[in-house]
This record gives sequence, C-alpha cells and structure tokens, in this order.
Amino acid sequence: MQVPVHLSAEAARTLQEQLFDELVRQIEDGRLKPGMQMPATRQLAADLGISRNTVSLVYEKLSAEGFIEGKPPQGTFVTALGARSLLSRGAPATGPAPRQPAGPRTRTPFPGIMHALHPPRVDGERRLEFDFWVGRPDPRLFPAQTWRGLIERSLAGMQHGDGSYGEPAGLAPLRKAVANHVGAARGIVCSADEVVITNGIQEGINIVARLLLRGDACVGMEHPGYAGAANVFASYDAQLLPVSVDDEGAVPGALPARCRLMYLTPAHQYPSGVTLSMQRRREWLHWAAQCGGYLIEDDYDCDFYYDSAPLPAMKAGDKADQVIYLGTFSKSLAAGMRLGYMIVPRELRDEVATVKGLLTNGSPWLVQTSMAEFIDSGEFVHHLRRLRRHYAARRDALARALAHDLGTVRLTGTHAGMHVLWQPGPDLPPIAEIERRARAQGVGVYDLRRGNAWVEADRLEPRWERSLLLGYAALDEQEIAAGIERLLRALRRG
Repeated sequence: MQVPVHLSAEAARTLQEQLFDELVRQIEDGRLKPGMQMPATRQLAADLGISRNTVSLVYEKLSAEGFIEGKPPQGTFVTALGARSLLSRGAPATGPAPRQPAGPRTRTPFPGIMHALHPPRVDGERRLEFDFWVGRPDPRLFPAQTWRGLIERSLAGMQHGDGSYGEPAGLAPLRKAVANHVGAARGIVCSADEVVITNGIQEGINIVARLLLRGDACVGMEHPGYAGAANVFASYDAQLLPVSVDDEGAVPGALPARCRLMYLTPAHQYPSGVTLSMQRRREWLHWAAQCGGYLIEDDYDCDFYYDSAPLPAMKAGDKADQVIYLGTFSKSLAAGMRLGYMIVPRELRDEVATVKGLLTNGSPWLVQTSMAEFIDSGEFVHHLRRLRRHYAARRDALARALAHDLGTVRLTGTHAGMHVLWQPGPDLPPIAEIERRARAQGVGVYDLRRGNAWVEADRLEPRWERSLLLGYAALDEQEIAAGIERLLRALRRG
C-alpha cells in the first residue's frame, strides 16, 4: 500500500517530525484505520525519497506511543488502541488550522427527481414477507449455470483481444443478435447499424432527452405514465404534457402544434397495463409523420404475452422512420446487468452513438459478448419460454386468490407483462388505508405514485385514482396465495 504524504526539505521542522505528525494525522482522521497494514519501511522510504533510517525511527516512535504495532512476519499494523488514545489526547498541535470557506458557492440547483429503484420503506416498519413490487423478475429463475459458462468462454476469448474501448454503439455481434431477435419477436426489420446498446432503457431515455430536448421543449406523456421517463425529461427542463389513457391506450389529438416528442408504452402501458390499439398506433404514427416529430416506444416488458400472440411493435409499422425504440434485458434476466438497446431512425444513429460515447464510452464488454452468444445459441428464446410459463401461472394464482374472497375483481393488464392494476371495489377501504393495513401485515402493495407512476397533481382521472399495482413475477404461486390471503384478512379485520 502507498500512503500519500507530502514532506518539504525547506521546512523548519525535520523530515522525521513531519512524517510522524502526518502519519498521526492520518490515523486521527480515519485515513489509516485500525487493523490496516502500514507500508514496509523500505517501501515508504523509497516512495518518499528519504532514508530508510528516518522511516524506521518514525515507526519506532509511533509504536512506542501505541499507534502501530509489529506482527512478524506479517508486517506493521495500525492499532485500535492508538486511535482511541489519539482521540483522548486531542489532535496534534502542529496540524493545519481548519480551512475557512471563501464564500458562498455559485451553483444551479439540479431539477431532477429520482424514481424508486426499490420498494419504498418506512423506518422501523415490519419486513415485507410478501412484496408485490412492480417490474422485478424472480432471481431464482435466472439461468445461472448457462451464464457461468458464457462468462467463462467470454473471458477465455478476451486473451485474443486488446482490452481497449469498443465501439460506443455496442459490440457488433450483440447488435446483430438484437436485430435478429427483434425481427422475429417484435416484427421490426432493422440492421445491426440501427441498434445501439445501452445500460438499460433508462439510459436510452436519457440519450433521447440529451439529443432532442432544447430550450422550451415539451414532451407528450401518457397520464398516468412512467415516472422514470417523466423525471428524465423534467430534468432537462422540458414541459410535460399529459395525454389521457383509456382502455385503448394513449388518446391522440391532445398535443399542441409545438410538441415534437411523445413517449409511449404501447405493449403494456405503464401503469395501467392496457395495450395501445392498432387504430391508435396508426394515429400516433400519422401524428409523428405530420409534425416531423418522434415517438419514443418503451417496450419494457414486451417479452411476456400469455394468452395470445403480441401485436407487432409500433416500430414495425414505422414507414417514416420516426420511432425511437427502447428495449431491455432487465425484465427477462436481471436489472443489475444494466443491458438494453435502442433501435433508432437512421438519421439519428450517428448522433445517438456520439451521445452514448460521451456518457459512458460504451457498455461493459463482458456482459455484451456473453449476451450475444446467449441470443445466438437459442438459449435466450428457451429462457423466455420458461419465464412465460412461470409468470402466466403466477398471474393466474394472483387472480384466483383475489377472486376467491372478493368474487368479481377488476384487474387491468393481465394479458401481458409482470404486473396488474387492481381497482378495489367501493366496499373496501380507501387505497391509502389498504396500503397501510397490508404493510402492517408484511405485505407490499402500491398505489400509482408509490409504484413509480407519473401523476400530475389534481389531474388524475377518477378511473385511475382508486388503483393499486401488484407485481407478481418475483413471487411463486404459494407465496402469492399466502400474501393475498394475509392482505384480505387484514382488510376484513378493519
């Protein structure tokens, strides 16, 4: 270990005194912590350009005062006793005086608001045994053995590369694999050149915002919509324009002429779960073509359709090349992998790759090369089939558990995705009270705002006001049944 120390040959005090006081000061402020190994005297002397004898004398004095101790043959270590004795006697008198601030800093407050990455918690509350948090895959279903082999093969192949930065847009094999996958799975005809690899959809949204939002820009947002997107756009000072959502998805026709960007979640609208109808899709594509704007298609959980084949992505019908498509592997594998992709209009491809390079210089190589093989080998499609079977069974278990006690239950978004929107009947308590009682019993359910939905104050339509989000992917059927039984029992108790 190297210890940063500055010694001055021109100082009035000797090098030995300077080094002693500096090491004491570093123990005092916690830079050298109890149990930490000190550098060998020969190494420290060479690092500082002083004699080894000077360092040895300093170590002897530190040891005599209880700050360090030798443990042959391991080395010399900072002692807990030394840290305590220093605190009791105060800081060295030779230490520098505290620096006074020169004046108030000039800064511009950042307007961004962070969305929830984890279920919101209240200090001291009971641990949630059955947490219906949204958008969370089941880590028990991660194909760990397959990925272990993929990682090992990727590492073995690394010795043939030079370890340098790759193309900011992503590794060519992965971009090609993604292009092939979305062609079969989402009906999108594209080449690898139109694909840009990202660290999840969230980075894709940031790239679009950085590229397209200038001055007094505005963005159309589904309302209610995804808070993670709304917060990004707002952080660029864009005006968010709410677009109502009904049973057919976002309603066209509400945006002013100056708006050139619309954010959509067509496959499984967040948070309502409805699918954007084919007629609405045509209308939104016509809007983009007419105004010369862009549609952002966030296809966040498109891998999971259960009762019928999914509609093709909006990008599949994008004749004017004005849809920016965002996809992710966070829901099918793990969010912590931070791996997603964009399929961008050809006129934006170079600019998007440039912004990606400015932000991160590209995504991690090891995950990219492993993912490319995972797709090309057919293992990804096999994995998705397995997940669909499990998640469909869990969705059914959730619907059964609610209906068993309540009879008719209004659930939206059951056909796809990883969550449903439940609208409790008027005979049940208010939404906030349902949440509170559930949490008191170790069950997590979430209203729209706590579940990462963007909702403008006092502008939410009554149909969505009395709603709860229930994510079911991370719980198995037995856990779902037990969690819902406990929730309903808490509601009956009052």
